[in-house]
Amino acid sequence: MYYDYNIDHLLSLEAKGLSIEDEGYISAFRSFEGEVYENYIYEKLLRYAANEPQIKSFIIKGPHKHRTRAQSDALSVSWKGQIIYRARHKEIGEFDGLLFTDKELYFVEMTLVKSVSNLKKRLRKKRALLEVLFPRYQVKALLVLNEGATGTSDLPSFASVWMTKPYSARHILERLSSKSPRQPMIRIESSKIAHAEDLKIAAFKYYATLSWMLRSLRGKDPMDVDFFRRPATQRYHDIYTKVYIGYLSVDDFKTLAPDLSWDNSNASRVVVAIEKDHSGGYFLTYFVRHASKKLDNVVIASTGSKVTKKDPFGITLTEMNHLDKVMDQSFYLTLQQHEKLGQLLSKLSH
Repeated sequence: MYYDYNIDHLLSLEAKGLSIEDEGYISAFRSFEGEVYENYIYEKLLRYAANEPQIKSFIIKGPHKHRTRAQSDALSVSWKGQIIYRARHKEIGEFDGLLFTDKELYFVEMTLVKSVSNLKKRLRKKRALLEVLFPRYQVKALLVLNEGATGTSDLPSFASVWMTKPYSARHILERLSSKSPRQPMIRIESSKIAHAEDLKIAAFKYYATLSWMLRSLRGKDPMDVDFFRRPATQRYHDIYTKVYIGYLSVDDFKTLAPDLSWDNSNASRVVVAIEKDHSGGYFLTYFVRHASKKLDNVVIASTGSKVTKKDPFGITLTEMNHLDKVMDQSFYLTLQQHEKLGQLLSKLSH
């Protein structure tokens, strides 16, 4: 109860007559409940870590740590109390908890989701980032889930699961709503406590690595498959979630995706990238920048083009800014090269 929660939105919904039966209220309450659950489990985890001999250190966060500003190109605790890694002020990874043994590093995911099937991409990304930052550790994941969560049998081998009993934060909301006295802060005293900003991490130059990947992949026409399949390349692929390979002209792309709308578009080219799918294969994905802050991600399927609008302040847009500087005409892909690239990817798996 000594964590800070913003419940104004929930209270305003209740004032309007919405209840747990209404979709709008359910969404807001689940967000609140997920936050409470994470904090509750973190408190339990702190006490476990302090008394478990195999755990040599753990990162302190939240109200247990004095507020600091997140640092760039470093692991740190943000102003909101979360353990994050940033590159040029853009968040690359967030961790609910980090536990160190002699040889292993566990990152913790605490969630109330009903199915964890869609977490595999996120887990790969976080693991890959920590493998780069802490190369001497074997990185593993610990998922703390609510009883009844499905999809755990499909999780990667580096992930372990702890199940908790069914959880509800309704009583917390009621206490906060009634402005009941808060419980006193109980600080954990342990020699194992570590501060994120004090940890020594390996150098990782986010944008320089992005450029190196792009140039190396295009070392052969249309792609250096041997380089692409290297474990190090695949690790970086997981961090970035996609690898850029070149660009198509707008006119050529229109022949591939004739159903797209180009009204008021100032796009000068279409950036091509490779992503991993959930079944173990790869697919091509495209980025169309219609304006400085208007970026679409397009995936072409047999049923037509699927368009996702990207965050105008997100990391992908800053990657586009970087690519504008490094992706010259030598990275242009003809339709023939594009077709060959698709054929190559159809034969590869991860």
